[in-house]
Formats: sequence, structure tokens, C-alpha cells
Amino acid sequence: MADTVGSPDRLLRRLYQTAVAAAQPEHYLPPALPRLSDLPHTGRLIVVGAGKAAAAMAQCAEQHWRDDPRFSQVTGLVIARHGEARPTRHIEIVEAAHPVPDKHAVAATERIVSLLHGAGPEDRVLCLLSGGGSALLCLPATGIGLAEKQNVTRALLASGAPIDAIN
Repeated sequence: MADTVGSPDRLLRRLYQTAVAAAQPEHYLPPALPRLSDLPHTGRLIVVGAGKAAAAMAQCAEQHWRDDPRFSQVTGLVIARHGEARPTRHIEIVEAAHPVPDKHAVAATERIVSLLHGAGPEDRVLCLLSGGGSALLCLPATGIGLAEKQNVTRALLASGAPIDAIN
């Protein structure tokens, strides 16, 4: 009987590549996106988010809506890991550090909070979150500085603490 699978390494590599491809936003996000025609005529769809897949999700959402006459009502901001930005028209992508948050994460998070505070009764909000969002969506509590948050995060990472303890 001929070996149709190949080596175990090749099989594992193909399985991994198939799993990664299936996890791409273009495969799962479009059916979950709201229809722009459901928006109030004067409202905006404000897209916010953070995570390692935030840029890919924002780009996917824009591609899904690009031919809709109400695409101009889409606005927003997502925070992605440095090096992950993608071209978008209405949803701004800001890059920040991961897994240890930086000043870019804090500034972008402040902008998201401001954007949400400016939402009106006719606006709708869509939040795109993925893994890494807790580091990228970073706004230390009053009395805690960014340097302190960074030091604690580094110490937890170095200790081997589980992700739920770090979050």
C-alpha cells in the first residue's frame, strides 16, 4: 500500500497550516458582521478592538462592507501588535507592543474610550477582540503608572504565570 500521507513531519505541517488557514478572519467573521442597512440612517457603526488579529479582522470587515452604500458610516480604531497593520479606509489601525504594553497602547486605548464617549443614540458599536487584547487595550487604573504595569507584566511573564493570572 502506497504512503499517501507522507512523513509524519509533513502531515503535522499540513495539519498546522490547515488549522491556521481556518482561523483567518475571512473564514469566520463575515457571517457574524452586522448589515449596514440595519443602521439608523443618521448613525455610525463605530468599530473598536484590540488583539493580535484585530488588524486582520478590521480589514476583513471593511472588505465585507466595501460595496455597501452606507460604508461611509463606518468609523473606528483597533489596536494591533507592532508589524501587523493592514490597509483600511475607515477603521484606523494603531500599532502597539505585545505582550508588555507600551505608551502607544495607552494612547490608543484613551482614543478608543474617547470615541466611545462620543457615541450618540443612533450609533452602534462593534468590538473586535482577539488574543493579546488585554495587553494591547491598556489603560492602567488611576494611581498606577505605565512603568509599574510593565514591570508587573514582565515579572508575571518571567515567572511562568498562566495567562489568566497575567490578564
